[in-house]
Amino acid sequence: MDAGISIAELTVEQTPEVAALCRRALDLPEDAAEAGPLVATLWPRAAADRTVRVLGAHREEELVGVLISSLSAADGRVGHVDLLAVEPRLRRRGVGRALLGHAERALADLGAGEVLLAGNPPHYAWPGIDVRYTPAVCLALALGYRQDRTAWNMTADLSDDGSPALRSTEVAEARLAGQAVTVRRAEPADLPALAAFAQATFGGTWDAELAGSLGRPDAGCHLAERHGEVLGFAAYGSSRPSWFGPMGTAPAAEGSGIGGVLLRRCLRDQRAAGVEAAQIGWVGPIPFYSGSAGARIERVFFLYRKPLRTTETADSQ
Repeated sequence: MDAGISIAELTVEQTPEVAALCRRALDLPEDAAEAGPLVATLWPRAAADRTVRVLGAHREEELVGVLISSLSAADGRVGHVDLLAVEPRLRRRGVGRALLGHAERALADLGAGEVLLAGNPPHYAWPGIDVRYTPAVCLALALGYRQDRTAWNMTADLSDDGSPALRSTEVAEARLAGQAVTVRRAEPADLPALAAFAQATFGGTWDAELAGSLGRPDAGCHLAERHGEVLGFAAYGSSRPSWFGPMGTAPAAEGSGIGGVLLRRCLRDQRAAGVEAAQIGWVGPIPFYSGSAGARIERVFFLYRKPLRTTETADSQ
């Protein structure tokens, strides 16, 4: 590493500086454009419900590299690297390697037995490393990380009024109304019922992601219900304004058309807010999104993991 580089933990007051560095360092335009919301999602929002450590690399007084890491809220033995960015002119000088090494030691000291280069829901930037960030893939392999999964995002085109993603839901909503199904925009007061439905039906962290979508100006949620019983929901903006998800429909209501209606209502909201391409994050049902919104697979991510030598393990040897 460049001899003039020092690494230390950052404070939350430095969030604007971190976001500015990310705007310069993230090569994909869609990531750079949303650097502010992205950093805010990972830090300080994520710090409210999990342990977050943020390391900065400085050259004299200039911040030239940053790494955001966290412990899984579900399992404190698992650490995550949520973001790594290095000033473009200082790449290939060992800054990223040094930051990742410091992060591994910090996570091990916190009790993590392994570290994942993968998203840590409900607050995550990406599912893993976008394959177009080739230097990051090379760094992971050089430091002994093993690829164990692949994930992908789909893109819904919102730039054209004729896009399948924006087609009307009026007829479908009238049909659902005839079945006593109401489709409407969710309000903050709906969060307890939505969170309970998401947790009971799907598990995971969607309840927390819903909390990140309700009551914020750059996010939102729509729901379907019958006689006050939630049948499905779709949300957007929890990670950042251009990202859609999560969404889910009760198993008994699958095939009813509820999912497509909720999806396109959210996409129309995003279009109205100026989003021209919505990212459907960490996609499962590819055919559904392709058929309901004309979405296509566009971003592909490699997810990596590596066992750590913890302080406890070292002391026992």
